[in-house]
Amino acid sequence: MLRNYRLKNYNFKLILNVLVLSMMGLVFIHSANPSFVVKQGMGLVMGFCVMAIVSVIDFRIFTQNAVPLYILNMILLIGVKLFGKDVNNAKRWFSLGPLGTFQPSELTKIIMIIVIAVFLVKHENDLNEPKTLGKLAICCAPPLYMILQQPNLSTTLDICFIVIAMMFVAGLDSKLIVRVLIIGIPLMVIFLWYVQTPGQILLKPHQVARIMTFLHPENYADSTALQTNNSVMAIGSGGLFGKGFGSNTISNVSASDVNLVSERQTDFIFSVVGEEFGFVGCVVVMAVLMLLVVQCIQVARKADSLLGTYVATGIAAYMGFQSFINIGVATGTTPNTGLPLPFISYGLSSVLSASIGIGLLLNINLQGKRY
Repeated sequence: MLRNYRLKNYNFKLILNVLVLSMMGLVFIHSANPSFVVKQGMGLVMGFCVMAIVSVIDFRIFTQNAVPLYILNMILLIGVKLFGKDVNNAKRWFSLGPLGTFQPSELTKIIMIIVIAVFLVKHENDLNEPKTLGKLAICCAPPLYMILQQPNLSTTLDICFIVIAMMFVAGLDSKLIVRVLIIGIPLMVIFLWYVQTPGQILLKPHQVARIMTFLHPENYADSTALQTNNSVMAIGSGGLFGKGFGSNTISNVSASDVNLVSERQTDFIFSVVGEEFGFVGCVVVMAVLMLLVVQCIQVARKADSLLGTYVATGIAAYMGFQSFINIGVATGTTPNTGLPLPFISYGLSSVLSASIGIGLLLNINLQGKRY
């Protein structure tokens, strides 16, 4: 349902923030691989159109249709498992011919935010009951399992973090959090021991390699370790102010010139920032991303309903966690895993998902102005 919103009530600061990130992304992608700039530009135009449309639709229309959206999400995840495009032994994408590919798991993030927000409002008074937590786990399990089977561990963990952040804001009992930590830390140690044993069945070989590369980089000189090490070297070589945009002269060779870091336009886009714009450029990018998350949190605080608060919280967690992991991977502070940097990394599915999220934020902000 469209409403007659006033233009002056739009959160133009949030739109400007997204626009700045998008323009930065085009600059960095051009340095990493110019052949992706046109597609990314088209994706951003489409994303801003989607953002504008979603922003003028009452967000409650989406929350009222949480069940159909959940079912649609499961159909897409099952479909990509059966008919998806196989890339490096992973089925995560639908091939759209000349238009590129579509990754349903990116859309899952937004759909699960909507579904969990509705669940939390419905169980506002009994969230900490074991029965309620069990229902929540059952609700989350099917899409998470399908994404894990693609395999896509990074997106699975991303959605888990988003759900946990929403539960925390909804009033998850601090005593329960402490109990989970007391049980969870020993289980994590056992898990790390188990995945190193021969014949383990929980993780794929490449996932184990990424974890062990992070824990014992000196013993794993494979391509995974080299990628991270080369990314760190590329960032370090930029120094304080970087080598400059498009550093491709013979006297100032960049990592992209000698292909030290592959997929620089996606998972390792931050290595481009560090190498070409230095420490100062890295700080600027992180500051703009932090400002985006802060603005998401402000929308959540000013929302006119709990439903709006939970949706905005989920989007804030989405933007913040992906930024943290992407930068952590590029700097070697977290295990190597593929999550795009919001509005900066190349990826049309990622741009679409993030744009829908910002559109929902804009509408939630408008709802707050109305009352």
